[in-house]
Amino acid sequence: MTIVFTSLAIIAALALIAMFLPRTVMVTRQADVALAPADVIARVASTEGFQTFNPYRSTDPSLTITPFGPANGIGSGFRFKGKEGQGTQTVTAHSANSVTHLIDLGAMGKPVQTIAASAKGTGARVTWTVTSDMGYNPVFRIFGLFMDRMLGKTYERGLKNLAALA
Repeated sequence: MTIVFTSLAIIAALALIAMFLPRTVMVTRQADVALAPADVIARVASTEGFQTFNPYRSTDPSLTITPFGPANGIGSGFRFKGKEGQGTQTVTAHSANSVTHLIDLGAMGKPVQTIAASAKGTGARVTWTVTSDMGYNPVFRIFGLFMDRMLGKTYERGLKNLAALA
């Protein structure tokens, strides 16, 4: 009986500790590319353009992409299904300097991704940021501690893919 109570106490303590972890997790990467900021934004705002540097395409040959909505701009998006998951990515905001996507991963959450480009020399400084709300789920909050390590390399690969297009 003491084993059961001890186990329950440990689980309760871990859940309580997890509630003090950050609810919002942000992963950001930057790179300088030899593309004009307007060219970067045009690619990011277009489903077809995004696929030219999509970091998941270079690591998952079986990744399927199904476009929906307009070709570019707000409402443009695609469904994806591959070895790392499935969901949708939709442009929800578009300006001269940035594009915001809502990524719907179903039960795994709805991170918001913003890719911004500003003039830097003859090219652009591109900033790729993803913000995730981990909610009140203690497992998600613990998972949030590892987001930068897990997603950072993916966004670095995407920025390298983008730089290679110049």
